[in-house]
Amino acid sequence: MNLLNKIFGGNILYYPGCLTKFVAVDLQDNYMKILTKIGIDFIVLKDLEVCCGSPVLNAGYEKEAKELAQKNFKIFKEHSVKKIITSCPACYKTFSKEYPLLVKEWDIEAEHITQTIFKAMKKDKYPLKKLDIKINYHDPCHLGRACNIYDEPRDILEKSGCKVVEMADTKERSLCCGGGGGLRSNNESLAKRIAKLRLRQCKTGTLVTTCPLCYLQLKENAENKKVLELSEVLL
Repeated sequence: MNLLNKIFGGNILYYPGCLTKFVAVDLQDNYMKILTKIGIDFIVLKDLEVCCGSPVLNAGYEKEAKELAQKNFKIFKEHSVKKIITSCPACYKTFSKEYPLLVKEWDIEAEHITQTIFKAMKKDKYPLKKLDIKINYHDPCHLGRACNIYDEPRDILEKSGCKVVEMADTKERSLCCGGGGGLRSNNESLAKRIAKLRLRQCKTGTLVTTCPLCYLQLKENAENKKVLELSEVLL
């Protein structure tokens, strides 16, 4: 914790989310490098934090989700967390929309990392790559329809030299990757068919997304398409 945080009593936490932390570890490393490049002084809690509770809440277990939220809140407060930056859309939705309902005392700001990067780019605080490539961007359900974040990822990609070509179903009408809502775990064949349907809409040959679950689900079913997560484009 730096001097200003000691004075004002607040830390910025990077919260990768379970899937990124345990499965897509490279993405966690990428975003920590990006936050460092931006100049954000952040902390990580590694094994101290627990799941945000999104899968539990979506499965209808509100009591258990509330217990996870309260446990996280206690840990965050013990480490003077004033703001959470997460690269997981589901975690962002949970912290920004669900925790205020699950934890009465909740007073921690939540920000998705695309918002963080976009603000840094606007202030010329992020060293841009000039890529000159055409890509399709896939809107994750939790980031797009649930949280109305559509412009920031596209603006980041455009500023980095990408030409974003919209797919047939985009933004509010974007197709799901097939991995969310427990479908990937409970009906793998249907989840794969949905992923392939989405991938057929990728006409540039390169699909970029900002969700670890979308990234893994689409990449596993990509066949002759290239699937990238946003951080892989930026570094």
